[in-house]
Amino acid sequence: MPGLRRYAGYRARMQTNTPSRSTIRLTRRGRLALAALGAVVAGTAVAVPLLMVNGDDESRPRTLIVPEGWRASQVYAAIDKTLDLPAGSTKKSLAKADLKLPDEAEGNPEGYLFPATYPLPEKATPQKLLARMVETADKKFNGAPIAAGAQRNAMNVYQAVTVASIVQAEAPTRGDMGKVARVIFNRLERGMPLQMDSTVDYALGRSTPSTAADTEIDSPYNSYQRMGLPPTPIDNPGEDAVRAAVSPTPGDWLYFVTVKPGDTRFTADFAEHERDVAESNAQRKRADEAAKK
Repeated sequence: MPGLRRYAGYRARMQTNTPSRSTIRLTRRGRLALAALGAVVAGTAVAVPLLMVNGDDESRPRTLIVPEGWRASQVYAAIDKTLDLPAGSTKKSLAKADLKLPDEAEGNPEGYLFPATYPLPEKATPQKLLARMVETADKKFNGAPIAAGAQRNAMNVYQAVTVASIVQAEAPTRGDMGKVARVIFNRLERGMPLQMDSTVDYALGRSTPSTAADTEIDSPYNSYQRMGLPPTPIDNPGEDAVRAAVSPTPGDWLYFVTVKPGDTRFTADFAEHERDVAESNAQRKRADEAAKK
C-alpha cells in the first residue's frame, strides 16, 4: 500500500494473488528511488541544525531552523550542536522543561516541536527552545480550523497531529498530502491495518528502507502488526500536513506508489496497484543499472 517516505527509498513487497487483510502492504517509499532517477529530494533526515549567523560574528548562530518532518531526536541533536552542549543534553532537559503538552502526549513532545525558524538569544537554553516550539505548535494546532477539522473527522487534535506526522513522512509532495491522508482514513474506516513503513522506521529509530523481517517487530508503532494509529506522532509535521490531516482529499484510494518523479499513483484497485508497483520497480532497476555504469 502507500507509499512514500520523505527520507527513505522505495521498496514494495506485494502478493500476486488476492490480498487478505493481513497481507496487504502499503507501498510507500520513493525518496531514494526518486533521487536515483534524478529527482530533487525535498528534505534531509540528518540531525544537523540549519543555522543563520550574524554577518559580523559568524561564530555565533542567530537562529535555528527546524525543517518539517524532523523527529524529536533530530531536534534534540540540533539543539545540542547549536548550543555547543554534550550530546544528549537536550533530551535530558525534558524533565525540567515544563512543556505544555496535551495529556495524551504523556510528556513526549514528538509532533509538537513545531517546524519553524527560532531565534537564539544570548541565554538560550534547551528548555526555552523546546518550550517555544511547543508553544508555537499549540497556537497552530488548537486554533479553530484545526480543532474543528479534527472534530469533523471524529478525532481529537492529538490524533490529527499523529495522522499529519504520517502524511508528512509518506507524501512525496505537498500536492499529494491530502490524498495520503485520505488513504489513511479509508484504511482506518475499513478496519485495515495502515501498513506504513514510516511507522516501522520510527520504531527502529532509523530512516532507511524496511525489510520483511522489520515488519515483524514487536512494537506499538508497527502498523503491520497493530491496528489503528501509532500511539504518538512519528515526526513533527508542518502546517500543510496538518491541514491535509483534517481536510483529506475526497477519494476511495487504498494504495499509492510513486512510479517516477512527479507520478504518484493512487488507487482503490489492488490489481491496478500491483501493476503500478511493477512499473515502479522496473524504473528503479533501470536507475540502479544506470548508476553502476
